[in-house]
Amino acid sequence: MKAWQFTGTNKPLEFNEVAEPHAGPGQVVVAVKAAGVCHSDVTALDDPGWMPLFPVLPRTMGHENAGVITEVGPGMDHWKVGDRVGLSPVMGDGDALGYGVWDGGFGPYLLATDDNLVRLPDEVSFELGAMATDAGLTAYHAIMAVGGAKAGMKVGVIGLGGLGYIGARVAALSGAEVYGAEINPETRALADEIGLTAVADSIEAFKDKNLELIVDYAGFGTTTSAAIETLTEFGTVVQVGMGRLESTINTYPLIINQLSLKGSKSGTKQDLEALYELMKSGQLNPPMNIITQAEIAEAIDKLRAGGVVGRFIAVYE
Repeated sequence: MKAWQFTGTNKPLEFNEVAEPHAGPGQVVVAVKAAGVCHSDVTALDDPGWMPLFPVLPRTMGHENAGVITEVGPGMDHWKVGDRVGLSPVMGDGDALGYGVWDGGFGPYLLATDDNLVRLPDEVSFELGAMATDAGLTAYHAIMAVGGAKAGMKVGVIGLGGLGYIGARVAALSGAEVYGAEINPETRALADEIGLTAVADSIEAFKDKNLELIVDYAGFGTTTSAAIETLTEFGTVVQVGMGRLESTINTYPLIINQLSLKGSKSGTKQDLEALYELMKSGQLNPPMNIITQAEIAEAIDKLRAGGVVGRFIAVYE
């Protein structure tokens, strides 16, 4: 089979012929039906700081997947061929799909274990199911589990792309008063669809709103700094985005306002199950751009250039 593989920093993905996987003990093979393309794929390709996540090269990328089980290994009889599944990126050994020793969904088949398999309801499409496994899972965990968004809370969301759209929408559905920051005017136009109270190009526009929680889904350094400058006393910044791997911040408001700065990545299988329930209800339906496997590298180039509205989802026949 053919798969898009990472071979090193500042090198384009290679579309290589690779062996089709077979299930060993505690494993299943999943035929990938949909695979999301994430901005972190861009960063992994461009930033040498990500190289420790790739101890073995080449590695088939793609950490946002949904599909159908086609082979069941020993000890996995509670799964069966034909089961629809979403795949949490986090594996039990601390690696993630598409990194470490686990190939991801930029190829048509992959191995999975109980650590990352979640049943995908019939009412949820493979495309939405794939998006939920990273963009959804990471967004939900950051704003709900780590940030503690709830009804009546004043919440800021920086970046309304793949993750931020979902995070802001989930917070709005929970009853929070949500303010969004987004530099892309086309994405800002989705404010009513998301359920935002207001939207601007910088979170600092809402310094007078007494925001108690700000989740930075962009992570470009200046966004983290702006969140710290904007929060009300005893507020919390949750850092998710990895557009840059460093930030210069003003420690004065951090100290004087007794702020908390937390990091968040991925989420739990329980978070993913909760997302699938929201998606079943029809209340969470983020924008998508459907592509083919052959167009994955092109999609990464478009993400690198910026201005993309909605998640790129590669669909397999």
